[in-house]
Amino acid sequence: MAFVQNLPFISILLSLFAGPLSSILGGKTAKRLNLAVISVIGVMSSLVLAFVIQSGEPYVYMMGHFPAPWGNEIRVGILEASMAVFFCIIMLLCMIGGSLERENELEESKSNLYYVMVNLLLCSLLALIYTNDLFTAYVFVEINTISACGLIMIRQNGRTIEAATRYMIMSLLGSGLFLLGICFLYDLTGHLLMSNIQEQVQLLHKTGEYHIPLLVSVSLMSVGLAIKSALFPFHAWLPDAYGYSTLSSAAILSSLVSKGYIFLLVKIFYRVIGFDIVRDSKVINVLFVFGIIGMIMGSVDAIKESNIRRMIAYSSVAQIGYIYMGFGLGTTAGVIASIYHIVSHAATKSLLFVAASGLTDASGDSTDFFDLTGAGYRNKLAGVAFTVGSLSMVGFPMFAGFISKLLFAQAGVESEHKMFLTLVALAISTILNAVYFMKTVIRIYTPDRKGMAVQKNFVKIKAKDQMAKSVALVCFIILNLVLGLGSEPIIKLFEDGLKMFA
Repeated sequence: MAFVQNLPFISILLSLFAGPLSSILGGKTAKRLNLAVISVIGVMSSLVLAFVIQSGEPYVYMMGHFPAPWGNEIRVGILEASMAVFFCIIMLLCMIGGSLERENELEESKSNLYYVMVNLLLCSLLALIYTNDLFTAYVFVEINTISACGLIMIRQNGRTIEAATRYMIMSLLGSGLFLLGICFLYDLTGHLLMSNIQEQVQLLHKTGEYHIPLLVSVSLMSVGLAIKSALFPFHAWLPDAYGYSTLSSAAILSSLVSKGYIFLLVKIFYRVIGFDIVRDSKVINVLFVFGIIGMIMGSVDAIKESNIRRMIAYSSVAQIGYIYMGFGLGTTAGVIASIYHIVSHAATKSLLFVAASGLTDASGDSTDFFDLTGAGYRNKLAGVAFTVGSLSMVGFPMFAGFISKLLFAQAGVESEHKMFLTLVALAISTILNAVYFMKTVIRIYTPDRKGMAVQKNFVKIKAKDQMAKSVALVCFIILNLVLGLGSEPIIKLFEDGLKMFA
């Protein structure tokens, strides 16, 4: 075995041990450790991705070298490695972009605890990406939930505590359903490793045995993860969680946490049950319907918002709907579109949150829609970045969101029975996206003579304090353009990864 094949397991261990270590360090030291860990894991994941692309085959890493069913495994292919690389890039930029807000909003005595949560969150995301064991996935789902809850409530004001409580209640409901689904599946197959489960499920499907219990198991796991990823109508916790937590928390939660659960659902569909069986079970039809409803209702709620961060949060509800709609098409093209949207939405949503923070900095720290008048002139880079993110969400050519919507449209055309509904939903959702995002862009570029006092206060902010946010914004803009203009090799990578995945 080549040494590079050990790196996924080392990455999980490194982030896992960095969490407790951060608890005994000072805030600044814990921050440096966190950035170093994310960077090192990103480099290691890139090496793993290059290795898997070169070899053309996935590989299984046995922890402790004990074979199934006694041992635990992680499985590495193109799709897993590419997601690990991308998650590290997004998390690193989110942490850099939100550094000033963390220093201002967190108590100095508790700042190191923030990095404990971030390190554990990264560990859980990597485990969800790589694990080949269904119960291990459940364990790290819970670690992910606890870490995310800590990131929400660490500011400790009334709104964040309420949001964290809502999030915990909904997450526990989702986790309970997911665990019940695993229990049913274990009772039917006698295995927890994904590959072993799939063999037994295929056999049960051929013989027609235990059809109803198998359907119940798939339904419970699908609904559980849909709740945890805030699919409509299970999204009530989301606006407050994203709107009132720290900038880094909001960006990470919106771009990565929900995507980790969705990626796990893809693994269950392909590597545990088998996508043909899932399609025959009609579970994806339910996801398709709620995905389309979420696309519309999330945008409608965003239009009604006057708080820019809550508006961006409601937009995430709509974008999660896109992903589930792609799954619901029941085709490979639909799944590829959803996977690409996981990436494009993560890059764009983080950009929007960081840019919105820059605009509020230049508006007396107000997130109210009308106070942002002229903010694009007061903070030019944030204005440009928010415009780029908005155009991407609407689906303007050159940006990541355009490719996502194009892929969804192409996948919809290939689906005979769902084509009309898919194309109509895409059209309506795009129009609604344009209403609230372009309305905001027009607002921030509307001249405001009364904003001169705010401008003077904003100029007083030290340039070095804004430097980190500026670097993050520039990198996010570049990433969005790369996903929009260089999408072909990325799509090909995902296609090859999905074939290897299955």
